[in-house]
Amino acid sequence: MAEASAPAVPSNELLEWPKKDKRRILHAVYRVGDLDRTIKFYTECFGMKLLRKRDIPEEKYSNAFLGFGPEESQFVVELTYNYGVDKYDIGTGFGHFAIATPDVYKLVEEIKAKGGTVTREPGPVKGGSTVIAFVKDPDGYLFEILQRASTPEPLCQVMLRVGDLERSIKFYEKALGMQLVKKVDRPEQKYSIAMMGYAPEHETVVLELTYNYGVTEYTKGNAYAQVAISTDDVYKSAEVVNLVTQELGGKITRQPGPIPGLNTKITSFLDPDGWKTVLVDNQDFLKELESSK
Repeated sequence: MAEASAPAVPSNELLEWPKKDKRRILHAVYRVGDLDRTIKFYTECFGMKLLRKRDIPEEKYSNAFLGFGPEESQFVVELTYNYGVDKYDIGTGFGHFAIATPDVYKLVEEIKAKGGTVTREPGPVKGGSTVIAFVKDPDGYLFEILQRASTPEPLCQVMLRVGDLERSIKFYEKALGMQLVKKVDRPEQKYSIAMMGYAPEHETVVLELTYNYGVTEYTKGNAYAQVAISTDDVYKSAEVVNLVTQELGGKITRQPGPIPGLNTKITSFLDPDGWKTVLVDNQDFLKELESSK
């Protein structure tokens, strides 16, 4: 006789799970054409630390994790170098990363002195008082340099462009349990932004979703890959995402389960615009960090 399957969790109860879950944006993953060149730039120009580096010759790639503090508590970047590939297309959808610093002018001068490319000189943001600048890394990724007196999380933003801001806000709230921490509409410049995260903007990293009036589609290129977010239960989290994609779009691209060889449990999905997120089991992630030391 067939076993009775577990009773389905009512959808309204399931949708409460992301708000109760222990979540944090762990890292952003993207591809670079020369790992050592980027490590040198990020450590010397931005003051990041190289946290770990690994080479997987059987898979023909290497990666490096860099940030301003330990991976156990801070958001970091994960750089991937695929053997023999020295150039990528960033596309039109990816915007920038951001670094907060007490003195934008000073940091930009240091970056210039080390040969960095400044694409926007330091100065107040249009229509506001926050001092910002933009710097381009060796692969063409943009970094916004933001003035902040102090911050526990200097690496503080991932900006992605979306085709329908309200739909995206709803998706990240429902599928990932994020809060809308700030929303700005700038009709004179024809764009709106929504900052999504798990704590106030000055305390943590946020996803900055940007909607440019009338633009509904962007090219993704092949450079930027995804953000990773922690969860206490990848299986339950995947059920929530599955439910939300039926309402708002997007799709699960990897069913929940352990990665062969690593045994870290993950699930991955695309949002309605095709931006990828990977959910990673909290305990497995900490074990992975421990074993890499």
